Amino acid sequence: MNSLRHRRRSVIGLSVLAPLITLASCSSADDSASAAVPSPGAKVTGLCRNLDKVLPSKVDGQGRRDPEPASALTAGWGNPAIILRCGVVRPAKMNDPEADGVEVNGVGWLLQKQDDGSFRFTTTLRKAYAEVTIPKDRTGDGLAPLVDLAKSVKKAIPAGIAD
Repeated sequence: MNSLRHRRRSVIGLSVLAPLITLASCSSADDSASAAVPSPGAKVTGLCRNLDKVLPSKVDGQGRRDPEPASALTAGWGNPAIILRCGVVRPAKMNDPEADGVEVNGVGWLLQKQDDGSFRFTTTLRKAYAEVTIPKDRTGDGLAPLVDLAKSVKKAIPAGIAD
């Protein structure tokens, strides 16, 4: 009789654990970021691929964690992720003479505060536009991500006006 009780407890224990195990396996432990992949022309794609090859492994002290879907035109660091997208369309805001901009280590950036509190920076006066989004949870770090990215941008994307 004791063995029957023991088996019953085991079966009950397993029946309670089974849904929990199923629930845990269905929940997403992967909290990786996602980013829309730009679709520039061949010349800009080549510049962006060159940029991808020389990007730093760390930005603002955060390790590289590329967003989904995987692409040489996107990169990410940390969680929440600082996201770089290369080959984006020229922002209309660049036509605004009142637009805010900064220069960091020889790279010009258009500054745009987003409605969600994040900041988007887009390179200016380069043969391809690269955009860096810094989430609101990381904006206290100032321009540190742009400092880390400037050398790579200068190396891979020549100064000039994008086509």
